[in-house]
Amino acid sequence: RKRDYEGFLCSLLLPAESRTSALALRAFNMYPFQIKDSITQKTIGLMRMQFWREAVEDIYCDNPPHQPVATELWRAVKRHNLTKMWLMKIIDEREKNLDDRVYRNIQELEMYAENTQSALLYLTLEMLGVRDIHADHAASHIGKAQGIVTCLRATPYHSARQKVFLPMDICML
Repeated sequence: RKRDYEGFLCSLLLPAESRTSALALRAFNMYPFQIKDSITQKTIGLMRMQFWREAVEDIYCDNPPHQPVATELWRAVKRHNLTKMWLMKIIDEREKNLDDRVYRNIQELEMYAENTQSALLYLTLEMLGVRDIHADHAASHIGKAQGIVTCLRATPYHSARQKVFLPMDICML
């Protein structure tokens, strides 16, 4: 509710039987997302990402860690047979982003958004029982758009910290 208010509101619109799982997915997504802003050393961020990578592995081995979000994510995975690959893509992409690297072009930003925002939408579709190539195609575009909009919305926040994450090809125009 605090960290992803729009996602929280959208989750409330889902069918009651899917709502808890959707909130678990959103909460899971926020942990790797917040790591970058909460660390001063990359090593600590890597350790936290490793915790979530191992947590996902343990969830799929039916042995979730004693952590509230991991426990709820385990329930969502069991209830909806969610694909592990999408959860891992979110973690992997957020880990790559710990470097504060600048996107060289819009395609790099789109790839980041595909592996984070779109992956979250693919999981949501799975949770709702939607297995359709056209829905996946739409989720891909919507996720990329969400990622680009998030990057744009975060510009004042990042500029206050003297960082720029807008794609360089756009900044050079």
